[in-house]
Amino acid sequence: MSASDLPDLAVVYEHPEWFEPLFAALDRHGVRHVKVPLAGHGFDPAASPAPAKVVFSRVAMSSFLRDPEHPIFYAQSLFDHWQGQGTRVVNASALTIDTSKARQMSLIARLGLQGPATRVAHRQADIPAAAEGLRFPVLVKADIGGAGAGITRYESPESLAEAAGEKWCPVGVNGISLIQEYAPRRGGKITRVETLNGKYLYAIDIESPGDAFDLCPADACLVRPGAPTLTMTKATPPDEIIAAVERLAVASEIEVGGVEYLIDDRDGSVLFYDINGLSNFVANPVEVLGFDPHDNLVAWLACIIEDEKRKAAA
Repeated sequence: MSASDLPDLAVVYEHPEWFEPLFAALDRHGVRHVKVPLAGHGFDPAASPAPAKVVFSRVAMSSFLRDPEHPIFYAQSLFDHWQGQGTRVVNASALTIDTSKARQMSLIARLGLQGPATRVAHRQADIPAAAEGLRFPVLVKADIGGAGAGITRYESPESLAEAAGEKWCPVGVNGISLIQEYAPRRGGKITRVETLNGKYLYAIDIESPGDAFDLCPADACLVRPGAPTLTMTKATPPDEIIAAVERLAVASEIEVGGVEYLIDDRDGSVLFYDINGLSNFVANPVEVLGFDPHDNLVAWLACIIEDEKRKAAA
């Protein structure tokens, strides 16, 4: 296939259902696109050009929950291969920060923002010592997570030591654990702020029953068996929080992604705790937000496609 015959956009993804609203928006806007599921995908490091003029990464960190042979690390090699050939891969840069909550917390601190007090360990035996000086209860999280995967709350140093001794603590696919002070959410809610090209797009408050950590607000997430019942409402964060989120998006090189924060009910502090390089957007967006952010996303992608065409023609 010649370069002129290539589709304008290839959407590379793992989840078979999550991106139907995106595909529908691409169809509405007349963007020629091809779907590239990662299951069964392979490439030749000496060949295998990209399947479209522009590639859009929709790789989810939660993919390891659905398949032990997940594509998280494969996708990084694949995108690097295509970028080395000169292909524009949108949001490939997000994988660096998306694949490590430890890196996320370090970035939050470097930018002078506050997150929950956190320690990082790579051996279960070291987790109890890492928690020394933290206020209990604490949460233990896998470094690579998604959909609240494996987050466990421990009420005391004794319960944490017992779990670590039996190797029950969450470690995830790269063997790294985060030990983090549990912060009670003011009003029982967290706020998710979505960005596009480093700029604020919208924000929603998400309320969940109890201490649920699976807070994915997208259509496909809400219909999963066992998924918590979430209440989602449009939010308008203060200007200083929007500015902080935009700084995080730019510094983490996330072109399409979200940042989550909560208000610590103990002292009213704003705690940033998650940088998410995959945005599925909220379910029923027109009802919740008054507009469909997929239209904004596709309009921006169309601009990138036109830029790449101009470069190729120059």
